[in-house]
Amino acid sequence: MTRIAFVASETAAAQDALTALSARYGQSDTDRAEVIVALGGDGFMLQTLHATEDRDLAVYGMNRGTVGFLMNAYQEDTLIERLAAAEEAVLHPLRMTATTVDGLQHRRLAINEVSLLRAGPQAARLRISVDGRVRMDELVCDGALLATPAGSTAYNYSAHGPILPIGAEVLALTPVAAFRPRRWRGALLPTSAVVRFEVIEADKRPVMADADGKSVRDVAVVEVTSEPRVRHRILFDPGHGLDERLLREQFT
Repeated sequence: MTRIAFVASETAAAQDALTALSARYGQSDTDRAEVIVALGGDGFMLQTLHATEDRDLAVYGMNRGTVGFLMNAYQEDTLIERLAAAEEAVLHPLRMTATTVDGLQHRRLAINEVSLLRAGPQAARLRISVDGRVRMDELVCDGALLATPAGSTAYNYSAHGPILPIGAEVLALTPVAAFRPRRWRGALLPTSAVVRFEVIEADKRPVMADADGKSVRDVAVVEVTSEPRVRHRILFDPGHGLDERLLREQFT
């Protein structure tokens, strides 16, 4: 892979890396590139994957941010060799269809998770259906989220949801600060499931929906399903792929 498109976040460290790497290896535009190298943190990696989802280009990240769970270690030397030896993980996102209280529909894709969060002082009241069947008449909470295996170590894990193996054909449905039923810890659902959230008293208890940082306010209904027709290709150094990272996370 010699035609590389380098992209970088706005931080000084990422911009310095962009200057150094593009001078050393050349800079290709994304139309001609064989691979994209993203310089930044996990948030920038998600932005890059979303921005290039229609190009079927693999993305190799190098950490010039903070967390870097989806990134490789930064190193200027032997980049061509690292790209040639890299392991590829293919991720399929979630598709969110959010209908607001005024009847408008908004569609978003999420690689990590779709979350519903209260947008006012009162707790949200959510009715949850799976594949057309109501599974919970009322969840009183700060919110709820549906996470992919790749996103299970992010917001989902902070909300005490489970870490999912990358090859698992399941999604994690996790409450955020559940008040009633207080002891409900969430559920594991097949990736084929269609999950529907209905906001009870949406005018009185406003709720926002978020898909990888892209928010829709004042939602009334949110439907989430996997989108197998879209794939994101991420490259990792050998022995440091997503399977290893997810396993390691459970023992730290």
